[in-house]
Amino acid sequence: MFLILKNLSKQRWPWLLLASSALTLELCALFFQHVMHLEPCVMCVYERLAMIGLIVTGLIGAIAPQFLLLRLIAFSSWLISAYWGLQLALEHTKYQLDPSPFAVCAFLPDFPNWAPLHLWFPWLFNPTGDCANIVWQFLGYTMPQWLIVSFIIYLVLFIVIAGSALYPKKWLN
Repeated sequence: MFLILKNLSKQRWPWLLLASSALTLELCALFFQHVMHLEPCVMCVYERLAMIGLIVTGLIGAIAPQFLLLRLIAFSSWLISAYWGLQLALEHTKYQLDPSPFAVCAFLPDFPNWAPLHLWFPWLFNPTGDCANIVWQFLGYTMPQWLIVSFIIYLVLFIVIAGSALYPKKWLN
């Protein structure tokens, strides 16, 4: 079992599965925005960016999974994207469940001047909603709460896959 997990990151399909699962969640967000007309807030935009990081991670890992350098870059990107996304979702949930006039999110995203994504791709990154508004729930949980679950799953998978990849092969015999 450990040997299977250890070799998983050296195959292309697990990386494509990571990218496609994050792409599916990104497409759901776009469905909510453009079909259901739910306005994304700044935190939603940042969470989307973290999810796009996971898509890119999967694509980087799928390029040549047998090469250690690309796997290390992909693993690093996976950890950063999933952890950052979890932190954003936790903060977003706090805005919704514990609203305060002293703790509010920004109106415009804080992208660098050299990459104003909200101006280049307004259909994806332009926030028009309020972070404290709960506009959608499923099974009693808000969208950022479901993102917490999603990013935790991505982090657990990272720990299992990256941990098994680092596990010495001689210990498996």
